[in-house]
Amino acid sequence: MIRMKMVPDNEDEFVSVHSHSDSLANRLTPVVQLPGDVALAVVSHLANMVRDAHADEAANPTPQGEIKRAQQFEEGDVYMLEAPFEGFFADRYLMDFYDVRSRDICSRMHLHTGLRFVRMMTGPGTSIRVSSLTEPVVTPSIGWCGPELHAFTDRIPGDDGSPVTRHNVIVPENSWVDMQIPRGVSHQFNADGPHAVIDSVHPEESLETLREEMSGYRMMAQTIFLAEHKSPGATCLQDDER
Repeated sequence: MIRMKMVPDNEDEFVSVHSHSDSLANRLTPVVQLPGDVALAVVSHLANMVRDAHADEAANPTPQGEIKRAQQFEEGDVYMLEAPFEGFFADRYLMDFYDVRSRDICSRMHLHTGLRFVRMMTGPGTSIRVSSLTEPVVTPSIGWCGPELHAFTDRIPGDDGSPVTRHNVIVPENSWVDMQIPRGVSHQFNADGPHAVIDSVHPEESLETLREEMSGYRMMAQTIFLAEHKSPGATCLQDDER
Protein backbone atom coordinates (compact mmCIF):
# COMPACT_ATOMS: atom_id res chain seq x y z
CA MET A 1 0.00 0.00 0.00
CA ILE A 2 1.17 3.53 -0.72
CA ARG A 3 1.69 6.17 1.96
CA MET A 4 -1.32 8.34 2.81
CA LYS A 5 0.31 11.24 4.67
CA MET A 6 1.95 14.14 2.86
CA VAL A 7 4.13 14.92 5.89
CA PRO A 8 4.46 11.73 7.98
CA ASP A 9 4.79 13.37 11.42
CA ASN A 10 2.29 16.20 10.87
CA GLU A 11 -0.27 16.04 13.69
CA ASP A 12 -2.71 18.46 12.05
CA GLU A 13 -2.70 17.41 8.40
CA PHE A 14 -5.99 17.94 6.58
CA VAL A 15 -7.47 17.51 3.12
CA SER A 16 -10.61 18.92 1.57
CA VAL A 17 -13.71 16.95 2.43
CA HIS A 18 -14.72 17.35 -1.22
CA SER A 19 -11.57 15.60 -2.43
CA HIS A 20 -12.06 12.51 -0.27
CA SER A 21 -14.16 9.49 -1.16
CA ASP A 22 -14.61 6.47 1.09
CA SER A 23 -13.84 3.17 -0.61
CA LEU A 24 -15.71 1.19 2.07
CA ALA A 25 -18.19 1.80 4.89
CA ASN A 26 -17.81 1.57 8.65
CA ARG A 27 -19.70 -1.24 10.39
CA LEU A 28 -21.42 -0.86 13.76
CA THR A 29 -22.56 -3.75 15.95
CA PRO A 30 -24.62 -3.01 19.08
CA VAL A 31 -23.41 -5.45 21.72
CA VAL A 32 -25.20 -4.95 25.03
CA GLN A 33 -27.13 -2.39 27.04
CA LEU A 34 -26.36 -2.42 30.77
CA PRO A 35 -28.09 -1.20 33.93
CA GLY A 36 -27.07 2.38 34.60
CA ASP A 37 -25.05 1.67 37.74
CA VAL A 38 -23.11 -1.13 36.03
CA ALA A 39 -22.39 0.98 32.94
CA LEU A 40 -21.24 3.87 35.11
CA ALA A 41 -18.88 1.64 37.09
CA VAL A 42 -17.28 0.21 33.93
CA VAL A 43 -16.90 3.56 32.15
CA SER A 44 -15.65 5.35 35.27
CA HIS A 45 -12.98 2.75 36.02
CA LEU A 46 -11.66 2.86 32.45
CA ALA A 47 -11.75 6.66 32.29
CA ASN A 48 -9.86 6.85 35.58
CA MET A 49 -7.10 4.67 34.13
CA VAL A 50 -6.62 7.26 31.38
CA ARG A 51 -6.66 10.14 33.85
CA ASP A 52 -4.17 8.39 36.13
CA ALA A 53 -1.88 7.77 33.15
CA HIS A 54 -1.94 11.45 32.21
CA ALA A 55 -1.26 12.49 35.79
CA ASP A 56 1.71 10.12 35.87
CA GLU A 57 2.98 11.45 32.52
CA ALA A 58 2.84 15.00 33.89
CA ALA A 59 4.80 13.96 36.98
CA ASN A 60 7.20 11.60 35.19
CA PRO A 61 7.55 12.56 31.51
CA THR A 62 8.37 9.76 29.08
CA PRO A 63 12.10 9.79 28.22
CA GLN A 64 13.05 10.84 24.69
CA GLY A 65 12.91 7.91 22.29
CA GLU A 66 10.48 5.80 24.32
CA ILE A 67 6.81 5.26 23.45
CA LYS A 68 4.64 7.95 25.06
CA ARG A 69 1.59 6.04 26.24
CA ALA A 70 -0.45 9.00 27.58
CA GLN A 71 -1.46 11.06 24.54
CA GLN A 72 -4.14 13.54 23.51
CA PHE A 73 -6.54 13.33 20.61
CA GLU A 74 -9.29 15.64 19.36
CA GLU A 75 -12.08 13.58 20.93
CA GLY A 76 -10.40 12.94 24.27
CA ASP A 77 -7.33 11.91 26.24
CA VAL A 78 -5.90 8.49 25.36
CA TYR A 79 -3.70 5.91 27.04
CA MET A 80 -1.85 3.15 25.20
CA LEU A 81 -2.94 0.26 27.39
CA GLU A 82 -0.95 -2.33 25.46
CA ALA A 83 2.03 -1.38 23.30
CA PRO A 84 3.29 -3.27 20.22
CA PHE A 85 6.40 -5.40 20.49
CA GLU A 86 8.67 -7.38 18.19
CA GLY A 87 6.50 -9.98 16.45
CA PHE A 88 3.21 -8.33 17.52
CA PHE A 89 2.43 -5.17 15.56
CA ALA A 90 -0.94 -4.30 17.13
CA ASP A 91 -1.70 -2.20 20.17
CA ARG A 92 -4.64 -1.02 22.24
CA TYR A 93 -5.76 2.39 23.47
CA LEU A 94 -8.33 3.65 25.96
CA MET A 95 -9.91 7.05 25.30
CA ASP A 96 -11.64 9.22 27.87
CA PHE A 97 -14.04 11.32 25.79
CA TYR A 98 -14.37 15.05 26.10
CA ASP A 99 -17.96 16.25 26.63
CA VAL A 100 -19.04 18.32 23.63
CA ARG A 101 -21.45 20.40 25.73
CA SER A 102 -18.91 21.31 28.40
CA ARG A 103 -16.28 22.61 25.97
CA ASP A 104 -18.54 23.63 23.05
CA ILE A 105 -16.25 22.11 20.41
CA CYS A 106 -17.12 19.44 17.86
CA SER A 107 -14.21 17.17 16.98
CA ARG A 108 -13.46 17.00 13.26
CA MET A 109 -14.23 14.20 10.86
CA HIS A 110 -11.06 12.33 9.96
CA LEU A 111 -9.57 9.12 8.66
CA HIS A 112 -6.66 6.95 9.80
CA THR A 113 -3.63 5.52 8.02
CA GLY A 114 -4.54 2.06 9.32
CA LEU A 115 -7.70 0.15 10.18
CA ARG A 116 -9.24 0.46 13.64
CA PHE A 117 -11.56 -1.60 15.82
CA VAL A 118 -13.31 0.35 18.57
CA ARG A 119 -15.73 -0.50 21.34
CA MET A 120 -17.73 2.57 22.37
CA MET A 121 -19.06 2.51 25.94
CA THR A 122 -21.46 5.00 27.47
CA GLY A 123 -22.81 5.60 30.96
CA PRO A 124 -25.92 7.36 32.26
CA GLY A 125 -27.02 10.53 30.53
CA THR A 126 -24.37 10.15 27.82
CA SER A 127 -24.56 9.27 24.13
CA ILE A 128 -22.00 9.20 21.33
CA ARG A 129 -22.75 10.55 17.90
CA VAL A 130 -20.88 8.59 15.22
CA SER A 131 -20.66 10.24 11.81
CA SER A 132 -19.24 9.46 8.38
CA LEU A 133 -19.45 10.63 4.79
CA THR A 134 -20.68 7.14 3.93
CA GLU A 135 -23.72 5.49 5.48
CA PRO A 136 -22.50 3.00 8.11
CA VAL A 137 -23.68 -0.60 8.07
CA VAL A 138 -25.38 -1.65 11.32
CA THR A 139 -25.12 -5.39 11.90
CA PRO A 140 -27.26 -7.44 14.30
CA SER A 141 -26.04 -8.94 17.58
CA ILE A 142 -27.62 -11.76 19.55
CA GLY A 143 -27.00 -10.00 22.88
CA TRP A 144 -28.50 -6.60 22.06
CA CYS A 145 -31.85 -5.97 23.73
CA GLY A 146 -31.80 -2.18 23.49
CA PRO A 147 -33.61 0.02 20.97
CA GLU A 148 -32.66 0.16 17.31
CA LEU A 149 -29.79 2.60 16.88
CA HIS A 150 -31.09 5.96 15.75
CA ALA A 151 -29.69 6.90 12.33
CA PHE A 152 -30.17 10.14 10.39
CA THR A 153 -28.44 12.44 7.93
CA ASP A 154 -27.63 16.13 8.06
CA ARG A 155 -25.63 18.60 6.00
CA ILE A 156 -22.35 20.21 6.96
CA PRO A 157 -20.45 22.94 5.10
CA GLY A 158 -17.35 21.88 3.21
CA ASP A 159 -14.21 24.00 3.18
CA ASP A 160 -15.46 25.84 0.08
CA GLY A 161 -18.85 26.52 1.68
CA SER A 162 -20.82 23.98 -0.35
CA PRO A 163 -22.75 21.44 1.77
CA VAL A 164 -21.79 17.82 2.31
CA THR A 165 -24.12 15.03 3.45
CA ARG A 166 -23.14 13.50 6.79
CA HIS A 167 -24.48 10.14 7.96
CA ASN A 168 -24.98 9.76 11.71
CA VAL A 169 -25.74 6.97 14.18
CA ILE A 170 -26.39 7.52 17.90
CA VAL A 171 -24.91 5.18 20.52
CA PRO A 172 -27.44 5.42 23.39
CA GLU A 173 -26.65 5.69 27.08
CA ASN A 174 -25.45 2.67 29.09
CA SER A 175 -24.43 0.82 25.94
CA TRP A 176 -21.54 -0.98 24.28
CA VAL A 177 -21.43 -0.64 20.51
CA ASP A 178 -18.55 -2.00 18.41
CA MET A 179 -17.29 -0.32 15.26
CA GLN A 180 -15.03 -1.61 12.51
CA ILE A 181 -13.24 1.21 10.68
CA PRO A 182 -11.39 0.31 7.46
CA ARG A 183 -8.20 2.15 6.57
CA GLY A 184 -8.90 5.54 5.04
CA VAL A 185 -12.65 5.61 5.78
CA SER A 186 -14.10 8.82 7.22
CA HIS A 187 -15.47 8.91 10.76
CA GLN A 188 -16.23 11.32 13.55
CA PHE A 189 -17.01 10.73 17.24
CA ASN A 190 -18.55 13.23 19.64
CA ALA A 191 -19.80 12.46 23.15
CA ASP A 192 -22.85 14.25 24.50
CA GLY A 193 -22.40 13.81 28.25
CA PRO A 194 -19.61 13.12 30.77
CA HIS A 195 -19.45 9.30 30.77
CA ALA A 196 -18.02 7.86 27.55
CA VAL A 197 -14.93 5.83 26.73
CA ILE A 198 -13.54 3.94 23.74
CA ASP A 199 -11.51 0.75 23.87
CA SER A 200 -9.62 0.90 20.58
CA VAL A 201 -7.50 -1.81 18.94
CA HIS A 202 -5.08 -0.80 16.17
CA PRO A 203 -4.31 -4.11 14.45
CA GLU A 204 -1.51 -2.78 12.22
CA GLU A 205 -0.02 0.19 14.06
CA SER A 206 3.61 -0.89 13.69
CA LEU A 207 3.05 -1.56 9.98
CA GLU A 208 1.31 1.73 9.29
CA THR A 209 3.97 3.66 11.20
CA LEU A 210 6.66 2.08 9.01
CA ARG A 211 4.59 2.43 5.84
CA GLU A 212 4.00 6.15 6.46
CA GLU A 213 7.66 6.64 7.48
CA MET A 214 6.63 8.14 10.84
CA SER A 215 9.13 8.65 13.64
CA GLY A 216 6.93 7.23 16.41
CA TYR A 217 3.54 6.04 17.65
CA ARG A 218 1.26 9.05 17.83
CA MET A 219 -2.47 8.88 17.10
CA MET A 220 -2.58 12.48 15.88
CA ALA A 221 0.15 11.80 13.33
CA GLN A 222 -1.71 8.71 12.11
CA THR A 223 -4.71 10.90 11.32
CA ILE A 224 -5.80 12.98 8.34
CA PHE A 225 -8.54 15.50 9.10
CA LEU A 226 -11.30 16.46 6.69
CA ALA A 227 -11.56 20.04 7.94
CA GLU A 228 -8.98 22.65 8.81
CA HIS A 229 -10.71 23.84 11.99
CA LYS A 230 -12.97 22.43 14.69
CA SER A 231 -16.58 23.63 14.63
CA PRO A 232 -18.88 24.77 17.48
CA GLY A 233 -20.44 22.07 19.63
CA ALA A 234 -23.91 22.70 18.22
CA THR A 235 -22.81 21.27 14.85
CA CYS A 236 -22.62 17.77 16.31
CA LEU A 237 -25.41 18.04 18.88
CA GLN A 238 -28.24 18.93 16.52
CA ASP A 239 -30.54 16.08 15.60
CA ASP A 240 -33.16 15.48 13.00
CA GLU A 241 -36.85 15.89 13.80
CA ARG A 242 -38.07 12.64 15.32
